Amino acid sequence: MFSLSSQKKYWIFNNEQHLNELRKKQNEKFQETHGEVEDNRLDYFLDSSEERLLLKQYEIYLNDFCRRFEPIMPKCVVGTSFQYFKRFYLHNSPMDFHPKEILATCVYLACKVEEFNVSIGQFVNNIKGDRNKAMDIILSNELLLMQHLNYYLTVHNPYRPIEGFLIDIKTRSSLTNAERLRQHIDDFIEKSFFTDACLLYAPSQIALAAVLHAASREQENLDSYVTDILFNGAREKLPLLVEAIRKIRLMVKQYEIPARDKVKAIEKKLEKCRNQENNPDSEIYKERMRKMFCDDDLEIDLQANSTNSVADVSVLNMSH
Repeated sequence: MFSLSSQKKYWIFNNEQHLNELRKKQNEKFQETHGEVEDNRLDYFLDSSEERLLLKQYEIYLNDFCRRFEPIMPKCVVGTSFQYFKRFYLHNSPMDFHPKEILATCVYLACKVEEFNVSIGQFVNNIKGDRNKAMDIILSNELLLMQHLNYYLTVHNPYRPIEGFLIDIKTRSSLTNAERLRQHIDDFIEKSFFTDACLLYAPSQIALAAVLHAASREQENLDSYVTDILFNGAREKLPLLVEAIRKIRLMVKQYEIPARDKVKAIEKKLEKCRNQENNPDSEIYKERMRKMFCDDDLEIDLQANSTNSVADVSVLNMSH
């Protein structure tokens, strides 16, 4: 149940200001930690608004990746991927961890959690470029991602309450052919993923906002269903619900796709100011990996000698 979930307890916030403060804090923390360039810090580092614009663009990439994925990806995996991505960057700066690498890891972890069974080999077949490199990055970031999510991996998406609302509307309302709402609902939910709605509102509230939006697109009115049937006997809760739904619909309506030229300039800036210790193409990162694997080799050799057994052990441990 959502009301008793870790999502409600740890990942639903009071307002957008709180979210912006968390993001700004991570931006300032990164600049303080890596701020050797005191004189031109504003020109060198991304500010919090630039980070936000960058992450909005990578949310579009995330959605496109999920849409093109083969085999066809269930909607719940997409929703969970977005949640992981948004949660991770509430407590990390994209200058510390590049979103192109975290994005793929979020989707891969969501596939596992939502029991969409694809192997790592199948997964990276959906990625353009060096697939072995992509595999290494995803697997090396998987534990990191789980740690930064505090291992709260269960996500409640709006899809289950949507099905409940549609069944209830078919049973108890005067609306005919409720299935015609479905496409509008799906479009609304997809757009809501690009907003912070999932960090501010319960899945059932987002679901009801989608249903009411779909009804209005079909020139139907479900107000009496909500007031007289759905909340019959609980009218005191209606004002808060109405306000939540109004804000969710407004967030979706006001969403703007980031300007591509601005994003390109930010990406260029990011390549200079990102943490090279977390850049798979940097020598610092490669050296750290070499040391890690050498330590693993040493441990394996010691274990093999102590048991006097012969084993074929893969240092990378890629089997999943």
